[in-house]
Amino acid sequence: MRTTVGIIGAGPAGLLLARLLHNAGIASVVLESRDRAYVEQRQRAGILEQGTVDVLRAAGAGARMDREGLRHDGIELRFDRRRHRVDFPGLTGGRAVMVYAQTEVCKDLIALQLAEGGPLLFEAEALAVEGADTDAPLVRFRHEGREDVLECDYVVGCDGFWGVARKAIPEELTRVFERTYPFGWLGILADVAPSHDELVYARHDRGFALLSMRSPSVSRLYLQVPADTDAATWTDEAIWDELERRFETADDWRLERGPVTQKSVTPMRSFVHEPMRHGRLFLAGDAAHIVPPTGAKGLNLAVGDVVTFARALVHQRDTGSSERLDAYSETCLRRVWQAERFSYDMTTLLHPAPGATPFENRLQVARLDRIAGSRAAETDLAEAYTGFPFD
Repeated sequence: MRTTVGIIGAGPAGLLLARLLHNAGIASVVLESRDRAYVEQRQRAGILEQGTVDVLRAAGAGARMDREGLRHDGIELRFDRRRHRVDFPGLTGGRAVMVYAQTEVCKDLIALQLAEGGPLLFEAEALAVEGADTDAPLVRFRHEGREDVLECDYVVGCDGFWGVARKAIPEELTRVFERTYPFGWLGILADVAPSHDELVYARHDRGFALLSMRSPSVSRLYLQVPADTDAATWTDEAIWDELERRFETADDWRLERGPVTQKSVTPMRSFVHEPMRHGRLFLAGDAAHIVPPTGAKGLNLAVGDVVTFARALVHQRDTGSSERLDAYSETCLRRVWQAERFSYDMTTLLHPAPGATPFENRLQVARLDRIAGSRAAETDLAEAYTGFPFD
């Protein structure tokens, strides 16, 4: 099998890249190790930055998002039983975010790819990337019980942290930066209308809590818990009781309860692999970087990566210059590190560390007071949350 761009992974990054390349008249093949049902049901991110929303619309993949997604013009910060709303459009010149689950993004892009794009092979396990430092890289993969080879001009690894793409970069050429946090998020999906029309980020001495949503009738909520927590040890009633404590306010706001349909613990870590390119192999998304979910940056960083690659490849085709492809890693990493910085800031702002001293707890409250009382500090948060430029 032969193509211009071999894409490993049919998450939102790989699928969007295939769509961008199709629209530009560039051939690609997507290899996905899981079946279609798994990809379309895999629960992950749910917040799309303004730039991600704009890219999906421009790619012809935004119609259902615009019908069913929930535009959010701000978030609410809670601390010391106080409430402070951050007004995104008023602070950023009109930018906002969209609540639209990654599963729905994948469904939309899969439908487009199967109807209009190049080959999308499910249950096609990539085994290795070879010849990345040559003009003819290839991907060895297994599909329908047979091993095969995908010959490419370029390979883009959108295959996540555990994928094979990153392993093809020689260890002596790489640098890894990482941090593991001593807590995680106990997350639930619940069949109950959200108790607030925007996301609520709550800092409490007992731990962080987040009120989010997947739709007007489905709530997504999180509690900070120790990193080694087993979700099964928490009863539904205990979760709702703890959420009520951490979201408590001085007014008459109430948290509505409902049946819990899903329960899991998400670890918190930061990870960056440099470089994001080796020869004709390019890494995108979780294959190159991971952020804690506090800043809502994971999916959006992946979108920025593939947009950067697609634009660079089109530029080379149209001008003959490889300058932008050569600069791919440097270009992406500028945005990645800003997202890492923001995600770290949000995490340390809102999560009391295990064993934190009273001094450290008061510093967190002082930082939140600064955001609530300074337009400059509030603007910095709003600009980062709604998204860093792709270029």
